[in-house]
Amino acid sequence: MISVDDIKLSNAQIAWRAAQDIEDGAYVNLGIGFPEMVAKFQPEGRQAIFHTENGVLDFGPAPEPGEEDWDLINAGKKAITLRPGTAFFHHADSFAMVRGGHLDVAILGAYEVAENGDLANWSTGKGGVPAVGGAMDLVHGARRVAVVTDHVTKKGAPKLVKRCSLPLTGIACVTRVYTSLAVIDITNGHFVLREKLATLSFDDLQALTGGPLHVEGDVAELNVPEV
Repeated sequence: MISVDDIKLSNAQIAWRAAQDIEDGAYVNLGIGFPEMVAKFQPEGRQAIFHTENGVLDFGPAPEPGEEDWDLINAGKKAITLRPGTAFFHHADSFAMVRGGHLDVAILGAYEVAENGDLANWSTGKGGVPAVGGAMDLVHGARRVAVVTDHVTKKGAPKLVKRCSLPLTGIACVTRVYTSLAVIDITNGHFVLREKLATLSFDDLQALTGGPLHVEGDVAELNVPEV
């Protein structure tokens, strides 16, 4: 089998691919950490309206180093900038937006995604995220939930599995996964392969996936620029 480390996409490239599917004017929440990178790669001519759980809507990009105002941060405690029309509001109002179905897209990281769309992205284990936080609200409040992740763990085990073994964040909530090797939809309780790296065969990709990959129509090449 080809060495996955030699061909897999970087986190920035995964984030770039996920950004291409965000529509102009969409209300979007990006999970803490890796998913925050998606905001850097909005396609030309499109502007998403980014939401953060601590109470800011339509904030701008990160400031230049040394120009941070630490009264202006997102939920991950990263410095943000303001755009014309940026709104501030109470934490409770922010979650009312989430729970009220006012977000178009939530993009999160994952430890495991099951073939039925279950998501596990927190853990009480050593080094794990210590609490489920707002993700449990996001995955059932947003109209579309996507995941950005490496295809396998650092030990080479599949992150896309038949059933999650870790504590669940949400049940049957994920509809698309952007990995370091492929783009995979979750449809009718199945992993449906939409795009894969041209240098990786279907059989090799299946060997790295913990549930059966289904094919419906043509599978496109996963083409991502150097970013």
